[in-house]
Amino acid sequence: MKKKRWVSTIVSTVLAASLLTACGGGGQTQPAPSGQPEEGAKGSGEVNIYTARHYEVDDKLYQQFTEQTGIKVNVVKGKADELIERLKREGDSTPADLFITVDGGALNNAEPYLQPMESETLAKQVPAQYKDPENLWVGLSTRARVIVYSKDRVKPEELSTYEDLATDKWKGKLLVRSSTSTYNQSLLASFIELNGEEKATEWAKGVTANLARDPEGGDRDQMKAIAAGLGDVGISNTYYVGLMHNSKDPEEVKVAEQMGVFFPNQETNGTHVNISGAGLIKSSKNKENAIQLVEYLTSKEAQETTTNENFEFPVNPEAELPELLKSWGTFKAQELDYSAMAKNSKKATEIMNQVGWK
Repeated sequence: MKKKRWVSTIVSTVLAASLLTACGGGGQTQPAPSGQPEEGAKGSGEVNIYTARHYEVDDKLYQQFTEQTGIKVNVVKGKADELIERLKREGDSTPADLFITVDGGALNNAEPYLQPMESETLAKQVPAQYKDPENLWVGLSTRARVIVYSKDRVKPEELSTYEDLATDKWKGKLLVRSSTSTYNQSLLASFIELNGEEKATEWAKGVTANLARDPEGGDRDQMKAIAAGLGDVGISNTYYVGLMHNSKDPEEVKVAEQMGVFFPNQETNGTHVNISGAGLIKSSKNKENAIQLVEYLTSKEAQETTTNENFEFPVNPEAELPELLKSWGTFKAQELDYSAMAKNSKKATEIMNQVGWK
């Protein structure tokens, strides 16, 4: 029987460690055509990735890894559930060496196709809280799902919990993306695990009743709507706030400057945190190269690149945070088995449909 994978207060440890330690051409990484990794000599200088991450910083890191090692990184991008289905369909003939995704529930769903990653380097770089207890996957970064609010219209002391957002106090003032969002499904799945199905349903019903408009767009769009006066508060992943603060679009920067970030449920069960991670495919033809890539992605160097360019929280406690993330302070995170997100995902979707969360 597996131990639990905790989403824990290690987030605060990483933040605190960063605050305390603050001080002043090889091969190209290219996505393969038609969603199929390029052919190459098995077990030689390549590694094939199926990834649900779609960030420029990842491509940059793959290229840097290639430049440092000579190992070519072939990338297939898609939605997590589609990539897992592809792994199931391809079986042992899959060209994939690594599966990478942005959701703890998806990592859990992929476990039947993964094998343990045994590495002393990974054991040193990634705390146990960010790894499967059997090493079937290793965390790469985390993001907190927080309350964002208009600094002009809302005082931080008016905010407290996710549950409070479902009260009449915020009727017509709340903005959140649709029920099809994995981030919202995982959030509700965590409530089912922590509070039970009945209370989770009451919360979803209250959120739906309080919406300032029908859900549309992503987390950045909710912040833009708050800035436009359509609502006062919203729910967003932290890294979107960071990306907007550092956007090339001056209008996005202006919106971000109007947003406050609040970590809810600090006096109860903590703020919801989700994880990006990588798993080694059972039938990997390039096992050593794959493990070497994950070791690089969790190194201090690569982790600082990720947090400085994509504003996710690093899993390696040696990585220093950018000033923006430091400014938000430390926070208490949910203590939750990541497998609960997978176990409760279907029920979360049913509840959202039931209460009319579009």
